[in-house]
Amino acid sequence: MTSSNRTRVAVCRESTVGTTPNTPRMRTMRITGESLSFTPEYVDSDEVRSDRMLGDPIKVMQASQGGLNFELSYPEDNTPLSEVIRSALFATWTNTPTFDNDGTADSVCTQVTDSTDTFTVASGGAAAVAGHLIRTTGFTNAANNGIFKVGSSTGTTIVVAGTPTLTDEAAPPAAAKIKVVGFQGASGDITATSTGLGSTLLDFTTLGLAVGQWIKIGGTATGDKFATAACNGFARVTAIAAHALTCDNLPSGWTTDSGASKTIKVWFGDQIKNGTTVSSMTIEKGFMGQTTPTYIYNTGMVANTLELTFQSRQKITGSVNFMGMGGGQDTTSLDSSPDAETTNSVMACHANVGRLAENGSTLTDPNWARSFSLNVNNNIEMKDAVDSTSPVGHREGECTVTGNITTYFGSNSLLAKLYAGTATSINVRAAKDSQAIILQVPRATLRSGVPAAGGKNQNVELSSDFQASKDTLTSAHVIIDRIPYYE
Repeated sequence: MTSSNRTRVAVCRESTVGTTPNTPRMRTMRITGESLSFTPEYVDSDEVRSDRMLGDPIKVMQASQGGLNFELSYPEDNTPLSEVIRSALFATWTNTPTFDNDGTADSVCTQVTDSTDTFTVASGGAAAVAGHLIRTTGFTNAANNGIFKVGSSTGTTIVVAGTPTLTDEAAPPAAAKIKVVGFQGASGDITATSTGLGSTLLDFTTLGLAVGQWIKIGGTATGDKFATAACNGFARVTAIAAHALTCDNLPSGWTTDSGASKTIKVWFGDQIKNGTTVSSMTIEKGFMGQTTPTYIYNTGMVANTLELTFQSRQKITGSVNFMGMGGGQDTTSLDSSPDAETTNSVMACHANVGRLAENGSTLTDPNWARSFSLNVNNNIEMKDAVDSTSPVGHREGECTVTGNITTYFGSNSLLAKLYAGTATSINVRAAKDSQAIILQVPRATLRSGVPAAGGKNQNVELSSDFQASKDTLTSAHVIIDRIPYYE
């Protein structure tokens, strides 16, 4: 007997679509269910036989496809959920500078020197720059783990500002990681302007920010945030100049603040938006409850559809459906020791959804939001060749982004936009354990929805389906930000 509770699903990214890497590094995915299949397709002979019988079925093709269901947690880079989003959006994540030993000690983070306040790193990749905030984790000595402001840097060194008390480490362990998580101004340098943030010394164009990206303004300490409470919170960047960061979706009550004597902290993270780059995976499921486990693997798996659902009083859930090229089965795993699943907490509506906004403003009284769903459809069709028993490639189609937003029908503000065909925008933010995920559809048109009184003693709701179109500011249908840490 095989129990579903002992099923293990692990994935790895493919460098060549349809080809599993040699000695792949598989990573265990957290799932709530799966429908992955690698199955042969047969046809019957049309021969007429006097004995009224059939010959053997004729194998013509092998199909690789299926889906995974999951609950939303923070998608750390290179983990299965991050890879699913990458595949579904046909794009790569734009990450802040990151230095990660990623399982191999002393490989990327190579030394900590207290006397010079320096973290030594391997060369290559984007560099942390002066003014950045870095978060260091996984180092052996507790003093080396924390939030530090970058004072200066080279291709192989990050010198932190101030006089931090570090502890010398000659060979940081396998878990050591340094990641840029924000920036910080000098005392009194960053101000709250009528349109966003201003500065005198700090050059916003040097920090790796992007138009359409979300930031979180303000730290925990009184000295690291604006004295005006309404000037601390999440906002979206719409323009970047050397000393002016223009934003929309500003916190309610936003006003000006000189930031006098404040060293304002601002947090930001990684971003991905729909594109044209194919990203495929090998996915293996193992039935671990068997005496000798059976493993079935699918190759060339590209996400055809992705759905994320925010429903009142429920966990935030998702599902992804793949179209693949090949596969097989064995009693030997592709990786006998796959990376363990992540441990980030599952996010839920109410408790972790900090904002659901339409046209830049939070949906509130009298049109409180009840649910939100987002659907990405890549309209993939598989390519067949008569000399191959499995599909030989994918034909990607249009990136169709649709969804639904359901609100109490407290006024006609949304209904009027539906009837007028007025384009709007929608964004939703989920945050937990000082990490945040923000989904945005920067240009959306409501396409259906009729309020109805189904009976007495019921709330009247407006359930509006929407469709995304290309946004001229961000050149995107859908954008996802992940903020790895904020205060």
